[in-house]
Amino acid sequence: MKEFKHFINGEYVSSADGKTFENRNPIDNSLIGLIHEGGKTEVDAAVQAAKAALKGPWGKFTQAKRLEILHKIADRINERFEEFLVAECKDTGKPRSLASHIDIPRGAANFKTLSDTLINDPTESFNLDTPDGTGALNVGFRKPKGVIAVISPWNLPLLLMTWKVGPALACGNTVVVKPSEDTPATTTLLGEVMNECGVPAGVFNVVHGLGANSAGEFLTKHPDVDGITFTGETSTGETIMRAASVGLRNISLECGGKNPAIVFADCDMDKAIEGTMRSAFANCGQVCLGTERVYVERSIFDEFVNRLSDEAKTLKVGVPEEAGVNMGPLVSQEHKRKVLNYYKLAVEEGANVILGGGVPEMGGDLDQGAWVQPTIWTGLSENSRTVKEEIFGPCCHIQPFDTEEEAIEMANDTVYGLAAAVWTESTSKAVRVSQQLDVGIAWVNSWFLRDLRTAFGGAKQSGIGREGGIHSLEFYTELKNICIKM
Repeated sequence: MKEFKHFINGEYVSSADGKTFENRNPIDNSLIGLIHEGGKTEVDAAVQAAKAALKGPWGKFTQAKRLEILHKIADRINERFEEFLVAECKDTGKPRSLASHIDIPRGAANFKTLSDTLINDPTESFNLDTPDGTGALNVGFRKPKGVIAVISPWNLPLLLMTWKVGPALACGNTVVVKPSEDTPATTTLLGEVMNECGVPAGVFNVVHGLGANSAGEFLTKHPDVDGITFTGETSTGETIMRAASVGLRNISLECGGKNPAIVFADCDMDKAIEGTMRSAFANCGQVCLGTERVYVERSIFDEFVNRLSDEAKTLKVGVPEEAGVNMGPLVSQEHKRKVLNYYKLAVEEGANVILGGGVPEMGGDLDQGAWVQPTIWTGLSENSRTVKEEIFGPCCHIQPFDTEEEAIEMANDTVYGLAAAVWTESTSKAVRVSQQLDVGIAWVNSWFLRDLRTAFGGAKQSGIGREGGIHSLEFYTELKNICIKM
């Protein structure tokens, strides 16, 4: 029986009380192994190890030395690519074609790209005139924030965890990671890589567990945690924000979304269909930046609905290893129940089911897996729960619009504000509309095109703060001013 143990102070350790919970494969619900559940004992041990490491060798390394180690980590992940790929696919059920092109290479690249950007960024300096005429020099100086709690999600387990751990370590911090209880494997495996690459004990720690009254709650409430970065549901983000308020700890929250796409009549239809296909159905719709609301100018509405439906019918649902598969199962039975409840709700609310809306017949043991059909609806009210609430599955609702102003109003009529896509061949219209959308990132004639130097985060209930490039530097360091009197 495979066990997923905590990684604390450079060693794999079991839970002191012996508590474990199951890790199941979403493909057929078979048992992968047992995950050790961390309590206050394990969390405190990890935080104290991280705190001690700040004063140990890690705190004395030069920036160049840290950069060298982070590059080794990236290289070692790529050297052990197949191990990480198998672990990620077992935990998530996603196709190998997807994980091998995005999850693992991007997860490794986060240690290089982000650390290179941060380590080479300058600070500020100012000359100040003084009454005695000698002047003063003000110099900005950055120091690590300290112990960073990283709460990472299950949809892109390695990629989104290293998106946080990479810059945190590049800035000289130490980390305690609490991965999702559904996807522990690649985060656990990364502990081996850290040891292989000479990362000092205590710099990278992993504690497994759940949220309330478990590792998640104990970590975010720990008084020796100096900053908390989280990706996940808005309700969990609110809980973390309350915990962080005690002691005034810094937070970076990237939370839920109900992202719109606006498709104008002057779009390149082929591009719009291809981009919306990916944004609605990639990773079985389990992408925080994915599109669940599509607004299409009325003159091309019928054509767009028919073409998107025809394209979605070509999606090949299957197991990760099968050739040509581009859609796997949802991550868990629990999430399957949630998505299917929304599929049922959509019908109750009066949706026209253009495609899907149920569970595919997979056959044999696969019927026990977390499979759902790619689904497209039309005809729902903008006030319906299906249109308002985040589903996080392979589905979208398509709504016609008549004017640019109407499209913008409907796109913004949500408590969320993470991302949007605008499809038009008019540059002025693209800029004009994008500027009016209440989101953290707006794509024009593209989707999921990410420059890691740019700001990433959400507006409204989609989050607080920005990471990426210089913005990660702002979160993962404390900027102090040193004023020198001449």
